[in-house]
Amino acid sequence: MAQVMHPNVAGSLFATDGKRRPLQDALTGVTLVLGVLSFVTSFFHSLHLLTSWTGLVGLLVGIYGQWISVTTRERFGLILGLGAAGVGFLIGMAHGGLFGGLIGR
Repeated sequence: MAQVMHPNVAGSLFATDGKRRPLQDALTGVTLVLGVLSFVTSFFHSLHLLTSWTGLVGLLVGIYGQWISVTTRERFGLILGLGAAGVGFLIGMAHGGLFGGLIGR
């Protein structure tokens, strides 16, 4: 009956080893927030500065989070955030880029 005390989470998508990882959780949350913000603001042409910068920062934070992540749960959230940040960054670059209209005039 030892299996009652230790449930099998090996097949779960959000499997964790039961340890607290505040840095990885914070990086996952920041990546998700920046990715969603970048993706949503990419629908508005005039917000290309916000879109491209949040996308770039979201990509950098997410890449570092992937580098130090340990569990599938962390990687799952990071990949979602990285995808949204990447799409937002590329659309923001297409609409004017990181400095569009501020430099070169």
